[in-house]
Amino acid sequence: MLKKADLVAVFQNACKSRKRFAIGIEHEQFVFQPNMTRAAYAGKSGIKELLVFFKQFGYKDVRERGKLIGLFNPNTRQSISLEPGGQFELAGAPLKTIEEVRLEITQHFERLDMASKELNISFLAAGFDPYNTRESMHWMPKGRYAIMSRYMETVGSMGLDMMTRTCTVQVNLDYSSEADMARKMRVGMALQPLVAAYFAKSTMVEGKDSGYKQYRTLVWQNTDPARSGILPFVFDDDFGFERYVDYLLEVPMYFVKRDGQYYDMAGHSFYDFMNGILPGFEGDFATLSDFDDHISVAFPEVRLKRFIELRGADSGDVDHIMAVTSFWVNLFYNKAALDAAFELIKNWTYEDVLDVYIHVPKEGTEAIICGKPIKDWMQILLEIAVPV
Repeated sequence: MLKKADLVAVFQNACKSRKRFAIGIEHEQFVFQPNMTRAAYAGKSGIKELLVFFKQFGYKDVRERGKLIGLFNPNTRQSISLEPGGQFELAGAPLKTIEEVRLEITQHFERLDMASKELNISFLAAGFDPYNTRESMHWMPKGRYAIMSRYMETVGSMGLDMMTRTCTVQVNLDYSSEADMARKMRVGMALQPLVAAYFAKSTMVEGKDSGYKQYRTLVWQNTDPARSGILPFVFDDDFGFERYVDYLLEVPMYFVKRDGQYYDMAGHSFYDFMNGILPGFEGDFATLSDFDDHISVAFPEVRLKRFIELRGADSGDVDHIMAVTSFWVNLFYNKAALDAAFELIKNWTYEDVLDVYIHVPKEGTEAIICGKPIKDWMQILLEIAVPV
């Protein structure tokens, strides 16, 4: 039977020496048919054909109940996965340098261009689908998505939009200790609304100007408050691994996966699963693999896994992805820069950050935190992250 200490150890054991720090980038693309409707899974020029096309680059099948739903390259350690609406995601290899990241991303975009010509499809990297309605979305055949979509409709007004009509770039970075993790999580959570506003690429909705500067954050604000947004306890001086585990144990479950089958446990308690009293799974005790699944269904703006995921930026082209990546890498992997950023935000409260987060969709970089607009804070932060 798992104890809370076992869950805490998952994060403790993920600490790395600084010389082993890596950079992992995930980024997503919308896939369109020639008429700018979203590509379906099956059929001509569909998502399945796109996955098959990418197999020529050394990728192997990832299947669920016989269906091709992703790819993995054992040589490069890159993987390709499908978001619920067919958004095409590359999860990059753990790399050492910014230059290696640029090469990886550039190569992927070149392959997307090849696929575009061969399959008569097009790609768009942006924070929100600017053309298509929620009702027109094609859902991908992954068991967890059916469970999530049913539950999303009960807890928020825009969860289905999050699943099918958003794309992000996510920067994954390491931590060396519990204290290092806590500092990075606090800086990351404080700055995530600023980064979302500064790197915004989500203003159009269904062919019209939405009236918002950053629509994707609005979607997340109306998805599921129990598992998304700004985490208040990250701003507490005693924040550490155990506090994050406590939070995860409060996050409602989505599913249990057994023998490749997903079972709907949406809204149930992972703590009950640990204790063998989950309805329908009495006597079946949660494993660390189950805990990994559960970590993945919490969606805060900065997520702790065996690394730190900085999740709040809209997707974009190569230069956009590199700008987001460089900002976070230079801030987190340079101790002087991280210390300077912490000094800048150490007096920002959860309430300060939540307030600016709420204002970002409508006001963008004009939103105010602690007396200054985001654009002014970002100028200071860029000077810290990229000193002349």
